[in-house]
Amino acid sequence: MITHDEVNGILSRICGEVLGRHPDLDGVALIGIRRRGVPLAERLQAKIKERAGVELPLGILDINFYRDDFSLVDTQPVVEESHLDFDVNERKILLVDDVLFTGRTVRAALESISDYGRPRRVELVVLVDRGHRELPIQADYTGRVIGTTNNEMVEVRIAPVDETEGVFVSTITR
Repeated sequence: MITHDEVNGILSRICGEVLGRHPDLDGVALIGIRRRGVPLAERLQAKIKERAGVELPLGILDINFYRDDFSLVDTQPVVEESHLDFDVNERKILLVDDVLFTGRTVRAALESISDYGRPRRVELVVLVDRGHRELPIQADYTGRVIGTTNNEMVEVRIAPVDETEGVFVSTITR
């Protein structure tokens, strides 16, 4: 549904939107949500550096312990470390994830970030918004809106996490 080249084009467009809203990039930092939000944040960081000559600080967030459905996600969830090597206080944070669905991942990420401090502002960057929100959360930067039904799944594949790259929609069989 979305190819590797389209993903790159989407990230270039989002880069332009970020630079339009934050022309000086003063106090801006990126945080990628594990797993696929991290390589997307890294690529956005590279595009911003290429266009503006500024390398934004980049943090990595694992939100598994903050999920309200932690016990429902997996019987043996893999929890990895978060790495925020910068002070989040008074920063403008660009929180990056692959798919915005119910809003629960973003809620968990916001809670996790608050353990590190109080940012001035948090803006949400998503590659795909598929709708079906359960919480009042919306993205500030959206790559593509893909209308789905509840029996469909949006799968984002991003290198280096995945061998192939793109966005695919499939029907869930129960």
